[in-house]
Amino acid sequence: RRPKQSNTTVERKMQRLPSGEVVITPRNFKLLEELEHSEKGLGDMSISYGLVDSSDIFMGEWNGGILGPHGTQHDSRFYELRITIPEAYPSTPPKVRFVSKININCVDSKSGEVIYSKVPATKNWNRNMGMEQVLISLRAEMASSENRRTRQPQEGLTF
Repeated sequence: RRPKQSNTTVERKMQRLPSGEVVITPRNFKLLEELEHSEKGLGDMSISYGLVDSSDIFMGEWNGGILGPHGTQHDSRFYELRITIPEAYPSTPPKVRFVSKININCVDSKSGEVIYSKVPATKNWNRNMGMEQVLISLRAEMASSENRRTRQPQEGLTF
């Protein structure tokens, strides 16, 4: 089931099935799918994400983790993140904040908030993307030429 590519707002928020039907995946279905994907260990093993509280029926708060890319200043470091899911998700991207101190150009140096306009996955967000794509995009930013050699705060510090 591939989404139809279009520039119109209406079609970007929907999936068109081969039968011609238009389907919008509800927020909680999308989140349950992402939770199952993460819990089964599918996808990129250098990132992780899961619910803060497994009894949270609204699935609003998630923990995230990124293993720093090899051959960079982030090598062998594990970065903790907090992911907040807005009501409009997946039409809008999750709010992501680093808990672990990090020094890269797409993260606010005072709050740890991710600057959406500087991260490809959030800048080019569409409802078929998810938390995994955001975390993978952040990891790629760590390895980018602008960030790979940037001096990092002492390990273990938090925002």
